[in-house]
Amino acid sequence: MRSPLVNKLSLIFGPRPPLNRILLCLVSVCVLLALLSSFSTTTFDSATSYAKPDIYTNYRKLKEQARNDYLELKSISLGANLIKDVGLCGKERENYVPCHNVSANLLAGLKDGEEFDRHCELSQEHQNCLVRPPKEYKIPLTWPAGRDVIWSGNVKLTKDQFLSSGSMTKRLMLLEENQIAFHSEDGMIVDGVKDYSHLIADMIGLGSDTEFLQAGVRTVLDIGCGFGSFGAHLLSLRLMALCVAPYEPSGSQVQLALERGLPAVIGNFISKQLPFPSLSYDMVHCAQCGIIWDSKDGLFLIEIDRLLKPGGYFVLTSPTTQQQDSTTSTKNGITSSSLEEFTKKLCWSRLAQQEETFIWQKTADSQCYTSSQGEIPVCKGNEMQMYYQPLAHCISGTTSRRWVPIHSKSDHLNSTELEIHGLHPDDFFEDSNFWKLALRNYWSLLSPLIFSDHPKRPGDDDPLPPYNMVRNVMDMNAHYGGLSAALMEARKAVWVMNVVPLGARNTLPLIHDQGFAGVLHNWCEPFPTYPRTYDLLHANGLLSHIASQKCSMFELLLEMDRILRPEGWIILSDTLGTIEKARTLAAQIRWEARVIDLQNGSDQRLLVCQKPFVRK
Repeated sequence: MRSPLVNKLSLIFGPRPPLNRILLCLVSVCVLLALLSSFSTTTFDSATSYAKPDIYTNYRKLKEQARNDYLELKSISLGANLIKDVGLCGKERENYVPCHNVSANLLAGLKDGEEFDRHCELSQEHQNCLVRPPKEYKIPLTWPAGRDVIWSGNVKLTKDQFLSSGSMTKRLMLLEENQIAFHSEDGMIVDGVKDYSHLIADMIGLGSDTEFLQAGVRTVLDIGCGFGSFGAHLLSLRLMALCVAPYEPSGSQVQLALERGLPAVIGNFISKQLPFPSLSYDMVHCAQCGIIWDSKDGLFLIEIDRLLKPGGYFVLTSPTTQQQDSTTSTKNGITSSSLEEFTKKLCWSRLAQQEETFIWQKTADSQCYTSSQGEIPVCKGNEMQMYYQPLAHCISGTTSRRWVPIHSKSDHLNSTELEIHGLHPDDFFEDSNFWKLALRNYWSLLSPLIFSDHPKRPGDDDPLPPYNMVRNVMDMNAHYGGLSAALMEARKAVWVMNVVPLGARNTLPLIHDQGFAGVLHNWCEPFPTYPRTYDLLHANGLLSHIASQKCSMFELLLEMDRILRPEGWIILSDTLGTIEKARTLAAQIRWEARVIDLQNGSDQRLLVCQKPFVRK
């Protein structure tokens, strides 16, 4: 006997269908889902062949939409969509840099400059919100125009701060109504950056600054870089100049340099080592950087020695050098000073002095530090994982196989140098070839998308996209630096911040020895940069890595949103399950996301996202 409810349903829907019709319907539904799943993939060739130019036609966009709808329904059905759309942070966080809470640091008793240092352990400010751009924010001008002209509303630099800046800064900058314009490298500067660069070259015995590369100088650490004009000039000479400057609540050197498309990162000479391995740089430069180098028993100079490669140069320009070192002067310059005495203990030799500029050269003889001349002990233990360790009163790198004078290094790593890094040449070159082809695939994907976003850009005389719309690139899991090498070989006008995650194999020495910029970083923590400072973020396998470190993927994606400029791009590569989870979270952060099947039979997928320009 059927119940009254069943009888009512029979009247509405008709009699119960036979079993074979039910099975037929189920099979039809399965076939439809399979078709939707097959339509979801966008062809992305493996390393053996690269993507076709017509990778995104209208019908492929429809297939992507079907895929997106399917994933959205799937995530809801699985209960994965528990996090609602993330809201916007308040106006006070427009230039927010985590781990640099000066008020909290002062309350914790930090002083003497340490309150401006990085202290993630004191920052418990986890607010799940999106850092919004200032009201006056505009998309940066395309490169190279963006190097010389930036929107004043994009940086926290007021007119009063500009007017109170030093005379050299005034010569290099011109403040207009809504722009800051820098003098370009066209010979307009009579007594500025070009002449200063030529002076340094002459002091180390070169005929011109165009000979820096021949002298073994490829990487320069520019401490307290001002607004980056010296670094911009060095980049024009094909040197990698990385600006390092302290966190500043306003008028930041790092923020302004990055806005110009110049390599920069927040770092401080106070109490901790910088996140670079020993023997990383060919030259360290300080022009009026405000550091009293002979204070704290010479710890700052010892840190410079740690960072310099054998035979590297320390260039110091400061009108207060003589006063801070209690120096007596003659026509030949310094005759006695605590600074001069300490550099001798470091086995440095002073090459030259002209007016306010001094240049020292680090010894190429590692035995100097163990001889009677060396009065500072040699460090013991592992020197590879230098991640914000306390400044050490000992000499680093003397026993490293990487102790090779800068004049003896080749332009490209040879098999012997690769073996020093524990790499077989075949493995390195295979990785290099993979990234060359992967780069073509990436840009085949991005080019039509950027064209659709900016149909009137680029101009007739501009290079093809996305190279003129992408300048600052971060490889968040750089491995050997293959993406950076591929971009350089393709002669594209971008630079890459190569990040080696803490806990992964430390390949940062290899990256620096190739002449690239890079840092060691723990992705369970925020990155030391200002908001909206990168155009493209790339991460291969990083999501799986942070999962192994028991870190939050959601917090990582929020951090990526913070450091990415509006309309910037994200390319994530990882396993299918990880990418699907990231795609769900990306929707909460308001990113436009596309999942792409590599079509190589592997479990790897790409997630290509774009951050929207959100205004409020």
